[in-house]
Amino acid sequence: MDKTAIKKFAVEARRSLIESIRLKAATLGITADGIQAKLPISTGDVEYYVDEQGGISGHDIVKRQKLVAELKQRARKNDLATAFNDLIEEVAYTWFNRIIAIRFMEVNDYLPSRVRVLSSTENRNIPDILVNVRDVEEALGGFTASEKAIITRAEDTELPKDRDAEYQMLFIKQANALNKNLPYLFETTNDYAELLFTPSYHDGVIQHLITDISEDDFNVAVGGQVEIIGWLYQYYNTEPKNTVISMPKSHKFRDTEIASATQIFTPDWIVKYMVQNSLGKYWIKHLLAVGSLQNESEIAREFNWQYYMPDAKQPDNVQSKIETMDSSLKELEIKQLKMIDPSMGSGHILIYAFDVLMQIYESEGYSRREASESIIKHNLNGLDIDTRAFQLSYFAVMMKARQYNRRALTKITHMNVYDIPGTDDFKLEDFEILLSQLSENSSRLLRHFLQEFTFGNELGSLILEYSSSLTSLREELDALNHNQLSFELIPLLDKVADILNSVELLGQKYQVVITNPPYMGSSRMESHLLKFAKKNYPNSKADLFAMFIERWNKALVSGGYNAMVTMQSWMFLSSFEKMRVNLLGNYTISNLMHMENNVMGIAFGTAVTIVRDYQLPSFIGTYHQIKTADVSGKIPQHLPIADNRFNRTNQANFAKIPG
Repeated sequence: MDKTAIKKFAVEARRSLIESIRLKAATLGITADGIQAKLPISTGDVEYYVDEQGGISGHDIVKRQKLVAELKQRARKNDLATAFNDLIEEVAYTWFNRIIAIRFMEVNDYLPSRVRVLSSTENRNIPDILVNVRDVEEALGGFTASEKAIITRAEDTELPKDRDAEYQMLFIKQANALNKNLPYLFETTNDYAELLFTPSYHDGVIQHLITDISEDDFNVAVGGQVEIIGWLYQYYNTEPKNTVISMPKSHKFRDTEIASATQIFTPDWIVKYMVQNSLGKYWIKHLLAVGSLQNESEIAREFNWQYYMPDAKQPDNVQSKIETMDSSLKELEIKQLKMIDPSMGSGHILIYAFDVLMQIYESEGYSRREASESIIKHNLNGLDIDTRAFQLSYFAVMMKARQYNRRALTKITHMNVYDIPGTDDFKLEDFEILLSQLSENSSRLLRHFLQEFTFGNELGSLILEYSSSLTSLREELDALNHNQLSFELIPLLDKVADILNSVELLGQKYQVVITNPPYMGSSRMESHLLKFAKKNYPNSKADLFAMFIERWNKALVSGGYNAMVTMQSWMFLSSFEKMRVNLLGNYTISNLMHMENNVMGIAFGTAVTIVRDYQLPSFIGTYHQIKTADVSGKIPQHLPIADNRFNRTNQANFAKIPG
């Protein structure tokens, strides 16, 4: 995988998409400076906004109206210029996501039509979809009379402008058709996102994707993997991240900036270390409890878990406590094992957890088809504040399912991964009509959630759990007759559905939590986030990552594992002393891996901490130190475990260290 080429492509693709979308918006009379009214030369059929050359008609007029309405709605939160720039960035990334997704699917022959959309299997200068247009008609939902006319004209004239018109139509139809298989990534684009994007196969982003990045990087049959999606996501955000982190230290990050500033792609070997020593270890504890396994290393070798670290031999009194507490694991079934990544980014942890769960399911006698559907339905959960990251996580998990199950794109219609919404772009009064149609209890409950999620897309997975049943509220919302609802209520219902999905995941208990949480100090927090931190996380308020450790330790079932890769500072700074005391007094450190600067490809030291929700003060844990020289910029094939480069120590010894 040529990461230099991937980075260059992703950075330039973002620039290109933003510039082209910004120019297209300008032709519609929409800029950061204002929204133009239609010109007097407009007619009932055609509207003009800049001059007599750029008129639009038909559905495009409706799409522009939706675009204007969306901008005005967003401007209520900040101002028009900010709303405009955020929307342009969002539309650019939406199409980047979809282009990358189509590329991954066509290379692996996952497209329902089996016909490539971006490239040619015969090394032609035009994509296969233009050569085999009649073969894709059914898969694309059929062609209207006007669409057939576009195809016929392109075939007759073979002029570049007519070919371009045909390709644009086919590309948009393919994106819309994939809504049936991947609805959360390919949302129906008959809206302003479609109006602002003009796909081209012979220049621009699509052409560079085909020529600049090796096809093998996407091809799972020859060593490619879903991981490339994560690297593209990381590199696409290079410039936004650099812009945000270079701002004056007095600058407070707002919601979209938090995502840009804190996204760090987790290297593959660190993901494997965390997953194997938490999710893998929890299942091994079950096997030990039922007596089907005599030692931990046995199944780790069988599954090739090269980063798995068996627990140390414990003192007799500690071992007897462990066996007593783990006796409840005898009743565990694989479908009951819930894991979550509460800051999932592009889904790297989720897709490796999928692989580990697949190994476990197969060892329990499940077929790959059964297992893939059950993993998504029962085991995997994920949350993030960034809609773009959520879309990629959703896609990555679906592609992992498709790798194991040819029917995944038609059989799997839902998964438990969500982007956490905020309601600060609405006013509470906007929901009053909806609230008035609910019972008193449901109305009160929904009002509470609307307030709790005011800054949901900033507080994210730090929002406190709510454990009461949502059944009645959901039933009342489902009973509303959508055909009789006003146009304004539909987006409110969508927002409420997103909130309730997040509430359910935030309120559950998990056997395993694994994540690379955001790193952001309190000096960068907006006033409402800082106030929330001081009130709810007094021991860890100095940084988001520490708050994540505290929040998600509390989400564990008894005996569950929380694995996080974070900054190292929580281990020694005085601002985290109370947090350390609390952690050592209530949890057990199973593994702690301290990494020097640049081990993760970032300029500061980090630590993987895996704690268990048991209070075993004398537990002997496993402690690694990974030096920069150990990795030398490459993903190691194994940790220095084989060279005995680790320590074992009694957790109680930390109490001897002042502070």
